[in-house]
Amino acid sequence: MTLNEVNNMADALGSSQRMPLLFVGHGNPMNAIEDNEFASGWREAGKKLPRPKAILCISAHWETRGTFVTAMEKPETIHDFHGFPPELFAVRYPAPGNPALAQQTKEMVKQAIVELDSNWGLDHGCWSVVRRMYPDADVPVLQLSLDRYQTPGWHYNLAKDLAPLRRKGVLIIGSGNMVHNLRMINWQNPDSAYDWAQEMNARFKEYILNDNHKDLINYPSLGKAAALSVPTPEHFLPMLYVLGLKENNESITIFIDKTVMGSISMTSFKIA
Repeated sequence: MTLNEVNNMADALGSSQRMPLLFVGHGNPMNAIEDNEFASGWREAGKKLPRPKAILCISAHWETRGTFVTAMEKPETIHDFHGFPPELFAVRYPAPGNPALAQQTKEMVKQAIVELDSNWGLDHGCWSVVRRMYPDADVPVLQLSLDRYQTPGWHYNLAKDLAPLRRKGVLIIGSGNMVHNLRMINWQNPDSAYDWAQEMNARFKEYILNDNHKDLINYPSLGKAAALSVPTPEHFLPMLYVLGLKENNESITIFIDKTVMGSISMTSFKIA
């Protein structure tokens, strides 16, 4: 989709200020309730954004066969984890949905057939972050699923179809982790970072800041450190959606930059 086509569609939807984009490293589900540096970073990021009319979140934790968008009026809070304290399971984030916006999203995506979903709700990759930014739960929230059978390049290109949403006042958030290897977590030292995790986090940041999207899309070709850092794609793909939406005149600001538990990068950035 060309920029002119994006602008024409935005006019048809009801044009407004172009919203920024966010990629957030969400990490441990406990970040949803702990008062830590990540919660603070998400909270401050939210304060600096224009007020969105709605949020579309692409979370690492909703993988499907095909592509779906949540279309219910009242999405449930999904506790898609186990082994955590009752306080975390007690959290509810009662943000409304927006069925009309879900239908518009379905219609604007040309690369895939997007189906409307009435069963999923908001998983912790979404609500753990958004509740820090908008604690009153007064902004409608939708989620777009990740088709697990498609390539990184396919996801990157699909994102471009979502561009008109930005001029409809929709804040698009990718929620995952650039480096995410649960099998290698260092439970004994939460503030640690393996050498390979630091190496790839630094390389990924360099590519992001230099608009080198080609190497990010082709991350499996980047060697052993990349294979350790991204053993499965679901936490990496939300970042490609955000980068696929970046326009040429926009800059990137990294607002969280830390690797924890040996193998989890919490690096987060804004595009505006």
